[in-house]
Amino acid sequence: MQIVRTVIWVVLVIALLIFAVNNWTVVQVKIWENLIWETKLPMLLLIAFLLGMLPMWLLHAGTRWRLNRQISSLKDAAAVTSGPSLSTTSLAEAQPENPAN
Repeated sequence: MQIVRTVIWVVLVIALLIFAVNNWTVVQVKIWENLIWETKLPMLLLIAFLLGMLPMWLLHAGTRWRLNRQISSLKDAAAVTSGPSLSTTSLAEAQPENPAN
């Protein structure tokens, strides 16, 4: 499975490099009336992709943090309510041997 993932990543990187080389042109982005930003097209697409991915990454990180807090609080609650558990050695020590047999 690792080889399939590696092959997919290599193909994706090669495709992105071919796209970047073929579209390495200057584009003008009009931000405000008097502010124009000149950049290369692949960099503009990379920035747009990262800005689009940011909200989902923040949502993922927040959900993961909340679930980890919930799991740790549930573990703490389970540890408090369960109390000390008897092991098999303590069970054997607690039962007296019958000397009559």
